Amino acid sequence: MSASLLLVGCGKMGGAMLAGWKAAGAAGQVVVVEPFGVPKGLPADVAVVKEAAEIPDGFAPDAVILAVKPQMMDQALPNYVRYAGSALFLSIAAGKPISYFEKHLGGEAAIVRAMPNTPAAVGRGISAAVPNAKASEAQKALARTLLGAVGEVAWVADETLLDAVTALSGSGPAYVFLLVEAMSRAGIAAGLPSDLSMQLARATVMGSGELLRQSHESAEQLRRNVTSPKGTTEAALNVLMTEGPGGLHELMTRAIAAATNRSRELAG
Repeated sequence: MSASLLLVGCGKMGGAMLAGWKAAGAAGQVVVVEPFGVPKGLPADVAVVKEAAEIPDGFAPDAVILAVKPQMMDQALPNYVRYAGSALFLSIAAGKPISYFEKHLGGEAAIVRAMPNTPAAVGRGISAAVPNAKASEAQKALARTLLGAVGEVAWVADETLLDAVTALSGSGPAYVFLLVEAMSRAGIAAGLPSDLSMQLARATVMGSGELLRQSHESAEQLRRNVTSPKGTTEAALNVLMTEGPGGLHELMTRAIAAATNRSRELAG
């Protein structure tokens, strides 16, 4: 069943989600509030307005998706209080806890807070979500459908875990892109032409990700499968898996911890 949706903010993430909803048949009537111009490539049946006052009279959304930047939320949110108690509010804004939305929307507002990531743009994202007590089973199912249209969905019972989720999967694509950069630079240092080195690094990471997606084996086992005793891979892993500050495990642990702490700071 398709739902009537009010999408507040249609940047990269909001636009990616809208495309996913349309492709999956999850969206019926859609109104987009976007003050910074009509995004390119929107379906013809999507109504776009610049501000909340222009939303068509009588429009009653099943869900209000809040996809504006966190620093714009204070200005935007009061315009949608009228839908509290009837619509589900689905927030994908980083750093804004459920208590923030309950304070501004009232105690009857049904809220699901979610943290998606940018691979949602190609339907390969993952979102972690947590509902408040007012979200009904039907509304949680609607949130699952909307988030599931752009990738996997994981539910968490403890909202405080979203700080670590943000650090791991929300920021995680940047870590993978950095890995590609580092591999390419290392290839150049080993004597490869720059274009070839980047081509090899990109294709290797993309192919490895697809193999991981399709395989029933764990990441650890897949790593073992490609590591021959006393071979080239083992020689490289002896460097990357060094125990202590110079090893990849220690570096990633420190990186995730730093991002988690920053997420907590942003939440106030």
